[in-house]
Amino acid sequence: MFYTYILISKNSGRYYIGATGDLKVRIFAHNHGKVRSTGSYKPWELFYFEEFFSMGQALRREKQIKKWKSRDAIRRLGEHFRILDKSRILDFVAPKGGDKIGKIRAKV
Repeated sequence: MFYTYILISKNSGRYYIGATGDLKVRIFAHNHGKVRSTGSYKPWELFYFEEFFSMGQALRREKQIKKWKSRDAIRRLGEHFRILDKSRILDFVAPKGGDKIGKIRAKV
């Protein structure tokens, strides 16, 4: 599966929109300084995501969301997501180094 995702910075309230083939690894990278554009705004939480069958689809959706340029539109998208998936708890597990495992929980 491929994903379009939105992260929100716990400290600054900024959003980051991206696409990836491995959501767990990508969230880990954002929170551990592996992504230059998000390193200054750590920690990040998963705010929203969509699944796709191809990376091309995920990239097209990423581009579409980025064109909105409206924090309100992105916020509404996240609120709609949380209402639809209220009963679903999403745990994303990412390695924190070595054999350790750290959990990143989506806001639902």
